[in-house]
Amino acid sequence: MRQWTIDAFAAAAFRGNQACVLEPMAAWPDAAWMQALAAENNQAETAFLLRTNDPARFGLRWFTPALEVPLCGHATLASGHVLFSELGAAADKLTFDTQSGPLTVRRAGEGYEMDFPAQPPTKVAIPTGLADALGVEPVEVWASTYLVAVLKDEAAVHACAPDLAALEAVSSGATGGRGNVGIAALADPGRPYDVVDRFFAPGSGIPEDPATGSLHTILTPLFADKLGRAWVRFLQAYPGRGGDLDCELAGDRVLLRGQAVTVLDGTLRVAS
Repeated sequence: MRQWTIDAFAAAAFRGNQACVLEPMAAWPDAAWMQALAAENNQAETAFLLRTNDPARFGLRWFTPALEVPLCGHATLASGHVLFSELGAAADKLTFDTQSGPLTVRRAGEGYEMDFPAQPPTKVAIPTGLADALGVEPVEVWASTYLVAVLKDEAAVHACAPDLAALEAVSSGATGGRGNVGIAALADPGRPYDVVDRFFAPGSGIPEDPATGSLHTILTPLFADKLGRAWVRFLQAYPGRGGDLDCELAGDRVLLRGQAVTVLDGTLRVAS
C-alpha cells in the first residue's frame, strides 16, 4: 500500500510537523501491527484511514512511536491533505470518525480548516517541581488534557530547555497521567502572530512536537479570553522548524486552519 509523509501546518517543506499517512484500508489492521509501523516510521504520528460506504467519510486512528493517542491535529490535517491533494477526493469537506468523535477537514483557501472540540483549561496552582523541570518560573499554570505553563514573554518560550524526565513526572500527576506540557506567551509587539508556544510530550514518546493541533484546542480558548477576541494566530516555535496555526473559537469548538505539503510518496512493502 502507499504511504505519504506530509509536513502539516506548513506552507513549505521542512516546516510544521511531519505525519505519515497510509492509504485508506478496508478493515483495521491489528493494533500491534499499526504500533510497530508507527515505531518504524518514527514520526510524531502515523495516521491510519478506514474506508466507509461514504466517499467523504473515513475512520481515523493515530499512533505515535510509543502509543495510540485519542486526538491528533496535525495528522488529521495531513490525512485530509492526502485525500484531497493526492487521492483526488471530490468533496468539499471530509469527516473522520475518531476516538474524540467526528472531526472534519474542509478546503479553505490555500489550505484547510479543521473543526475540533475545544478543551478549555482550568487555572491551577503551580505544581511542585514544575519550575525546576522547565528551568523557568511560570507566570500561571492551566490544566486540561495537557498542562500549560504561561511564561512571562516570547524570549522565555524560545529559551526553555526542560528536563524531560522531571517534566513528565510532574505533569503526569497534574493531568491524570498524560505527562505532556505546553508552554506559551503573548508574542512580542509587531510579530505576525499573537502567541508563541512549544509542546513537550515525553508522556507520548515525543521529546518535543513541532506543531500540535490538540494543544491549540486548549490554547485557543485560553488566549481568546486573554485577547478578548475569537481568533488567535499561533507560532509553535519548535527549534529549526516551527508551525503556523490560525485558530478561531466557535462556541465549544475550535477551528484550526493551516497548510500542508507532501514531501514523500512511497510504497509500503509489508503486509498488514
